[in-house]
Amino acid sequence: MLGAFSAMNIAASGLSAQRVRMNTIASNLANARTTRTESGEMYRRIDPVFTSKNVGGLSFGPRPKGVSEVTVDHLVQDQRAGQMVHDPQHPDANQDGYVQLPNIHVVEEMVNMITASRAYEAGISSIESVKSMARSAVEIGG
Repeated sequence: MLGAFSAMNIAASGLSAQRVRMNTIASNLANARTTRTESGEMYRRIDPVFTSKNVGGLSFGPRPKGVSEVTVDHLVQDQRAGQMVHDPQHPDANQDGYVQLPNIHVVEEMVNMITASRAYEAGISSIESVKSMARSAVEIGG
């Protein structure tokens, strides 16, 4: 059986993962026009890759079932091509006057930010629910 502290740990792992996701989205938005990084290449948008770790519940069969914590396994660069924009005055413009901007679409990033924010809010709500249930259990037992 899953205890209150385990439930809080699971919710906290989700909060931590969504915080990383929001930070990577913020980085993407901040670098939406970065044509040259320290390595000399165009900035590429990044995404966190989440994994789950089974911490309780049923674990038989080929696919574990039950309760899982979430962790950020690694960050991955989006390999989609950047946007070509005509700007002959830009220092990184090619001989035809086009600059390759990062593969970041602001609207897509904002949708991702809203989704991450809502997931974070849901995690906060679940922690509040666990706290409320623990308080009720103490009151019943006391």
